[in-house]
Amino acid sequence: MPDQRPTQDEPLGLTVHSIPTPAEAGAENARSSRRGRWTMLALALVCATPVIASYFSYYVIRPEGRRNFGELIEPQRLVPTVAATDMSGKPVELASLKGQWLLVSVGSGACESNCQQHLYLQRQLRESLGREKDRLDWVWLVSDDAPIKEELRPVVGVATVLRVPPNELAKWLVPAAGHQASEHLYVVDPMGNWMMRFPANMDMAGAAKAKRDLERLLRASVSWDNAGR
Repeated sequence: MPDQRPTQDEPLGLTVHSIPTPAEAGAENARSSRRGRWTMLALALVCATPVIASYFSYYVIRPEGRRNFGELIEPQRLVPTVAATDMSGKPVELASLKGQWLLVSVGSGACESNCQQHLYLQRQLRESLGREKDRLDWVWLVSDDAPIKEELRPVVGVATVLRVPPNELAKWLVPAAGHQASEHLYVVDPMGNWMMRFPANMDMAGAAKAKRDLERLLRASVSWDNAGR
């Protein structure tokens, strides 16, 4: 027969762990926070590396003797958060232009000969980029309430045309000393930074040099910039 004697209870073994003091817990939380911040910083650097590399190659690593035709803007100026209007009168945030390379002109809606020359050069420069042209937007910022001339209406259907208060434009796009904002063409990068200004009253010979600048910019940013927004 099986043994019927009652079994004797054995003591339950327990492992006792010490409870951390408030100071120790605080130190561990601080270490965790630091690790989290370093991890986030590392991720941000990884994401920004292509952009940094492309600007470094354009601004710093230049073949001997290369000169930009356009003037590099330092420090760059970010597109302001300003309410513009399109040609139908609909409000449009100027910052919505970000996400694409921009070739920008500024002028009155009346658009006299100098303004018309700039619109022509903008179109020619963009078209001359061939398959890369979709990475560059043609932008005309109208700085007053003057009506658009009827002969310029076809431009409205091709370019991005926005009316922007002149005082707001003056805070962003600044002409060279002794010139007016309407005398230049401006280059804005996809992050919304105004980063280059072409010489005032540019002619066709100057446009050929401007094209080389644009090609270099597009080439330097090819690893991170795609057509469209």
